[in-house]
Amino acid sequence: MRATTRFRQLLAEPGIITAPGAYDCLTAAIIERTGFPAVYMTGAGTSVARIGYPDLALATATEMLANAAAIASTVEVPVIADADTGYGGTMNVRRTIREYERTGVAAVHIEDQQFPKRCGHLEDKRVVSIDEMVQKIHAAVDARTDDDFTIIVRTDALAVTGWADTMRRCDAFTAAGADALFVEALGSAEEAAEIVARTSVPLLYNFVETGKSPLLNVAELERLGFKMVIFPGSAFMSVAHTVARVMAELKATGTTEHLVGEMTPLTEAFELMGLSQMLERDAGYAVADADGSENAADERRFREKENKAMAIYETRIKPSLTEADLGKLLIINTETGEHELFHDEYEGRMRWFDFKRGDPVHMIRIGYRAVDYWGPRPPDEPKL
Repeated sequence: MRATTRFRQLLAEPGIITAPGAYDCLTAAIIERTGFPAVYMTGAGTSVARIGYPDLALATATEMLANAAAIASTVEVPVIADADTGYGGTMNVRRTIREYERTGVAAVHIEDQQFPKRCGHLEDKRVVSIDEMVQKIHAAVDARTDDDFTIIVRTDALAVTGWADTMRRCDAFTAAGADALFVEALGSAEEAAEIVARTSVPLLYNFVETGKSPLLNVAELERLGFKMVIFPGSAFMSVAHTVARVMAELKATGTTEHLVGEMTPLTEAFELMGLSQMLERDAGYAVADADGSENAADERRFREKENKAMAIYETRIKPSLTEADLGKLLIINTETGEHELFHDEYEGRMRWFDFKRGDPVHMIRIGYRAVDYWGPRPPDEPKL
């Protein structure tokens, strides 16, 4: 099913769509893995993380499209992308919609700020006239080749021309063909409720932790009648805080050893991006070596060792385990049956590195079925 069609289904189904903001492929993968139904490609995060500028319209359409394409290719869930002002006049908007469709995103939002625009939660914004924005919306609707591609229209008028003009814009933008509306920088829960009561299309709420709008819980936003909520800054603001702290610790102590427990293990980070699936696919393309053997033989030897280890685990080790052992690392010698159990993640991984390629040892994480430590973990609950 196309991402655009899936997103339309989400819009039609009961419940609010929560879409945390991703600024790169890693954050998008984490969002999807956590179980959210959609990902939001944040323009602010793209500007900060990819090109090193604040959100002041300095990211070009080319740079935004490249990030949108990378993120959409990383996840299976629909992606909502920031398309700023459409990057020019009506003809620019037409091209913008066509290009975003090609990236694989399911929806975009375009806004009524004058160029150069700025973050919706900064001061001194300016907006174009209603008539100009209506023509941009007509151009966007006419340009799409996939009727399921969702066009969300954002207005920044509330902080510029006030409530009455914002209402006029919502009415005009809906009549022009907007599939959904995004009123930026709502100032209170009362304003949020009023905008829901006054509009007839799905509404998007922008949850910015240090912005101008109240931090209304997702459940409260759903009760008020919002259909979508995005969290554009949660990831990149958290990363900025965490990395700054880690770098300060490294500068002060000369090591990050005491922080290893707060880090995602290297192989798990790779797994987020599909390590095991890629290695498995690569093994399927194995070719004969000069001596006539095949690279796939290594895979067969690995599976044979794994089967021996799991037989030892099931018969000799598993019966003595308790719930407290779930998730711990276990190294099994497949020749002697001896094993080592590690309650400390770092200690277990360091012990594993003591062995050489070809040693008769196998590592598993207890409770995740017959799955090697370096392989993917099943989505279901672990069982001893």
